[in-house]
Formats: sequence, C-alpha cells, structure tokens
Amino acid sequence: MSAGEGPTRWGILATGGIAAKFASDLQEHVPSAVITAVGSRSQEAASQFAQRFDIKRAHGSWHGLAADPEVDVIYIATPHSHHHEAGLLCLRAGKPLLVEKAFTLDLRQAQELVTTARERGLFLMEAMWTRTLPATLKMLELIDSGAIGEVTSVQASFGLGLDFEPSHRLRDPALGGGALLDLGVYPVAFAQLLLGEPHQVRAWASLHPEGTDARTGIVLGFPSGAVATLYCGVRGDVRSATIVGTQGRIEFPEGFHGTDRFVVHRPGEVAETVVTQEAGLHWQAAEVGRCLRAGLAESPLVPLSSTLSVMRTLDAVRAQIGVRY
Repeated sequence: MSAGEGPTRWGILATGGIAAKFASDLQEHVPSAVITAVGSRSQEAASQFAQRFDIKRAHGSWHGLAADPEVDVIYIATPHSHHHEAGLLCLRAGKPLLVEKAFTLDLRQAQELVTTARERGLFLMEAMWTRTLPATLKMLELIDSGAIGEVTSVQASFGLGLDFEPSHRLRDPALGGGALLDLGVYPVAFAQLLLGEPHQVRAWASLHPEGTDARTGIVLGFPSGAVATLYCGVRGDVRSATIVGTQGRIEFPEGFHGTDRFVVHRPGEVAETVVTQEAGLHWQAAEVGRCLRAGLAESPLVPLSSTLSVMRTLDAVRAQIGVRY
C-alpha cells in the first residue's frame, strides 16, 4: 500500500518527549494517518513506546525502522545532533522524511540531506510546525491583504525560564546544546517567514561554561530596509512576538510559535483578537500526508529553501557568538 492508496503509515525514529507529543497529536487529530512502527537504538525503549501508543512494530535499531516495508514516511525526533546521521540513513533506504528542528547542526549537513532527497526524488520537510498552524496561515493572509501595510519590523523572543544542570543536553556541545538551535530557530524562522533572508546579521551571546549559549540576541537587516530584533534564552520565560507594519501591528502576546490566536492593532480602531483552530503537531503531520498523496517532493508551506535559508542565518549567528559543536 502506498501513501496515496490509504492512510499514511508513519514510523517514528526516537522515543523522547517530542516523539510522544507527535504520536499523541497524530493519533488524536489525523484520521488519514496511522503509526505502524517506532525505532530506537534501544529495543526496550522502542517496545515501551510501542506499547504506550499501541504501535504494532518496535525496532531496536534505526536500520530496522528505515527498512520496514510497512512505513511510508519517517518522523525523526532525535536531538538535532543526530538528524543528519538518521536522515541520511532513512533517505538512502528510500524513506520520505519529516525532520525535527533545528533541521541539522549546520548548513553543510542540511544541504546534504536536501541534495540526497532531491537526487532520490523523496519528500523531505523540516518539522517547523509553526508554519503549518492555522494562526500562522491566517496571519500571513491578513498581511498579504495589506491589513497592517508593509512590514517594517519584527520582534520575537523565546525563553524557557528554566535552569539546567551542566550535564543536560541543552548545555552539551556534543548534542548541539544551547539556546540557539533549540529555541532561537523559532524567532529566526518567524522573522524570515515574513521578511525573507537577511543581508545583515549581528549577534551577541552569554555562554555556558561548556561553550553553548545561555542567551543570544540577534539583529537582522533586510534588503527592504526592514529589521528584526530577536532573542532566545534558556532562562527567562518569554514567547512573544510583534510584527510592525506601516498601517498597524500584529501581536502574539505569548506562544507565537504555537498558538491559536493573535491581536491586530490598527490606528483609530479597537484591537481585534483573531482566534483560529487549535495549535498542535498534527497540522504538520497532515501537511506531510497531503504532500505525499499529491506526489510532492516538498511542502509549499515549509519549503526546503526556507530551511536552508534559516540554517544560513543560524550559522552566521554561531560564527559571531563563538559556539562550536
């Protein structure tokens, strides 16, 4: 059975928190999809995950999942330090992919995945779920209609408000730790969704003793003259964004990366709260299924060009703040 002849048959590679959230959202909200297999480097972890989500096939290796004939597409949910290795393995086995963000550790790795997928005619998409959400699509529709005029500035911040021990993966350079790839990818992708690729990048950071960034500030300049001021940090709980236009602004008071609402402000008018369908990881899963059924090699909502563009910016930021993996 192909993805076009019945439910999209998913395999999930890894068994951590984001994998569990994806599985739960997909099973609850996407009737055109079914999870047929899970893969882990540990048979015990794979079996426990399979039992939890009633998945019939549990593989104790990535190779086993990649070779499973009952899997149409694989969701890679490892830490981003392993996306490149897992992605190449699955693509070489002929499997379409949805790869968690940050897509890879750097642009070189990202380009290799994209090139491999294109050479083999396989679907590939970054799991930048924000771009598939109803609230994001409605925001873009309003901006395209001229609701706030020309966008001149974007401000976006993402902080966890948590403190991690030195051994935690968010502080470990071997695992791509730090705020930038886990959190900063959101504000950077959000700004570039609205303004395109910047031609100027400036960044400053405070680093953990391990060499990963605890907090980073970024200023992007765009050919249009627009600017973006962005922040990410492990400590300091903030997830807000504001889009300023020549005739108004749009505010996401909290959770700009995963919300169902935003507020539109126009001069001389009462602020309007726009509420859409609920946010969740199921929107990206549904988009993958739609693309596979349509025979597409990439998603128009999350094109590979945008993934590579964001990675170029993240590489430029890392070079300036001195973070190396």
